[in-house]
Amino acid sequence: MCGILGTNFLNNNFAASLKMLNNRGPDYQNSIKIEDKQFGHTRLAIIDLEEEANQPMVFDDIVLVFNGEIYNYKQLILDEQLECKTKSDSEVLIRLYQKYEFDFLNKLNGMFAFTLYDIKKNRYFCARDRYGKKPFFYYFKDKKFIFSSSIKSVVNLLDNKPKLNKVALSKYMQYFVSFGEDTFFQNIFKLDAATYMVYEPDKANELKKKRFYKINTYKAVKDENEALEKIEELLFNSIESRLTSDVEVASLLSGGIDSSLVSALYTKISGKKINTFSVGYNEYKNYCELDYAKITAEHIGSNHNPVEISKKDFIEHFEDSLDALEEPHGDSAAIPLNILTKKIHKSGIKTVLSGEGSDEIFLGYDNYAKFLKYYSFEKTLSSDQNEFLDDIIGALQNNTKESEYLRRIVKKQNLYNSFGEIYTDIQKKRLFKKVPTFKNEKAKKDPVDWMSYIDLKIWLGEGLLSKVDRISMRNSLEVRTPFLDYNLVNYMFSIQSDIKVGNTNKYLLKKIASKYIPEQIINRTKKGFNSPFNEWLNQEYGNSILETILDVNKHTNLFNDEYVKHIYDLSKQRKFKQHLYSLFVFSLWYKKEFLS
Repeated sequence: MCGILGTNFLNNNFAASLKMLNNRGPDYQNSIKIEDKQFGHTRLAIIDLEEEANQPMVFDDIVLVFNGEIYNYKQLILDEQLECKTKSDSEVLIRLYQKYEFDFLNKLNGMFAFTLYDIKKNRYFCARDRYGKKPFFYYFKDKKFIFSSSIKSVVNLLDNKPKLNKVALSKYMQYFVSFGEDTFFQNIFKLDAATYMVYEPDKANELKKKRFYKINTYKAVKDENEALEKIEELLFNSIESRLTSDVEVASLLSGGIDSSLVSALYTKISGKKINTFSVGYNEYKNYCELDYAKITAEHIGSNHNPVEISKKDFIEHFEDSLDALEEPHGDSAAIPLNILTKKIHKSGIKTVLSGEGSDEIFLGYDNYAKFLKYYSFEKTLSSDQNEFLDDIIGALQNNTKESEYLRRIVKKQNLYNSFGEIYTDIQKKRLFKKVPTFKNEKAKKDPVDWMSYIDLKIWLGEGLLSKVDRISMRNSLEVRTPFLDYNLVNYMFSIQSDIKVGNTNKYLLKKIASKYIPEQIINRTKKGFNSPFNEWLNQEYGNSILETILDVNKHTNLFNDEYVKHIYDLSKQRKFKQHLYSLFVFSLWYKKEFLS
């Protein structure tokens, strides 16, 4: 895991911008100049701890700055007969580029964001992994090209701070995170997941982008026993490949089925006493899952490390967590995750396994069942009744009443639609320019595939993974996600949907998990990674929350003050607390970036 930075012009602030990436790679930092171009890298050494693996890496007039891990790099060296001079996964990218140019990305199994600069061809080749695990930000205007793992590093290289991007704010007000290429700064973008980008200034003054990965939606698997056997095999393979490391790998253990199964399989594969880490709270015990985590830890015999958070801990890490996220992000779980990953870092561990991705591919969210119930009903309705049902679906997916409050908060900016409406718009290809290529009409109309895809694209790809990466890397900790091995994801989309749905959420996963973890964990009610954030923030900040939002709005004139006040009052009753949190987070960010 690392931080990358580069420009196609010389800038006196380059060293300072690179230093901003130090937490992403505290083990080694270096930069080089190639004529008027600069490349920088900060390294968190996980694979090949020797100096030979440091970056920027240069071989045969090709420069590489790379953030991530390629889990199958050893197999690639054998299969592709690559002649590598180092033992690192980084060099494999250079050798594959020499052999295939752009057409090797689908050979990679891992998480990555990188830039290869071909000196002879004066060509930048940039790419980001399939699901957006690793960040890649860029700026391209007036022939200036900047790329980085950090938005702050990009801003620091500009003559003037960019203005607020109101499109990103519009998306954030509906989804608590901006998605797509938009960041909260104008002219600073994210390279979309599963996409590569080429810049050849001698040929054209433009960036060319191409999507290199699309989910296969052929419904080839129609037998449940066959599916269960293959999923189990793929899970074992995925976890085993993510144990590739020259440092110790631990496991996050929340007490839910996902992290419990990952930890149990890791224990079985390694045959050793693994380290597990959990987080909970010393008050508001209804949010605390430490007791469940302890059940799994005792079952697998792990060296368990529970971390109990107080209100004081939470408040002390609140602003630091917002700073680590770099732009408004509405997931309050970032704060306990920051505290937990800091504890893990202090223990000397650099890498952990985590359970992200399971809900999306195994249908873990309760709203999936609600939607499918009404989707089945919809097929019996007339066209007029179908139009009415669209509103019902929207209500199920995003609580229409709560969405309406947020719609009315914004005075002047058009908002993107709620989840239910997006579902329709994606089918009409209005919202996303690039959607999955379906091989047949049956797959195209499959609501299960669409739900999984949308959550993989937006909630997981833009929300959860960005939070996990930015917070964990704040504490120099690499997080690996076995459920997001592309072989497993592809296979899950190939299973006939009625088999995946079954008679309970995570139907297939629960059947597999019953062999490895206690029934008490499998059958418990699903509970997200939550915290008493609303209670603690209201206790600590009180009316200053509302005052901050209204004060910022005097400068922006973006929001409807009356609705803001109404949501603030409701939050004291533990209603609309997520909406108030998102407004507060945006206001704190705006105040720091533009008013201080």
